[in-house]
Amino acid sequence: MAWITLGAMPVAGDPTDALRALDHALDAPRGAGVPLGNWRWSVRQRLVIVRDRLLAERLGAQDGWLAARDGAAYRERAELLTRLTAITPTVLEAPDAEKIRVQLKRLVLDIAHHVQRVNDLVYDDVELELGGED
Repeated sequence: MAWITLGAMPVAGDPTDALRALDHALDAPRGAGVPLGNWRWSVRQRLVIVRDRLLAERLGAQDGWLAARDGAAYRERAELLTRLTAITPTVLEAPDAEKIRVQLKRLVLDIAHHVQRVNDLVYDDVELELGGED
């Protein structure tokens, strides 16, 4: 897999690209003063893109037996968006950048798991629609 550079900021599409860019930004070197400020701003910009991608996510399984999983994915997305909304302003303001970085690394992992579950749900929905394997 290719990592997106700090200069490239994805705007539309799969949340995976935005997550990679955020993860890469979180791992970028940061020091005191201006470099730390630049790191904070870069991370915050990428958080907004991840949020926008999650908001654009379309859930809605076509089959009834997938409805429970679809509902769980919807609730999970709402919880992730709540966490994302709560932490985004602290990126610029929190005195302990490392603590925020650790929290964001956990959030990136949780969002990646959510994206995988949504992709699995879409695959199962299409497989059911097409008849699956016999």
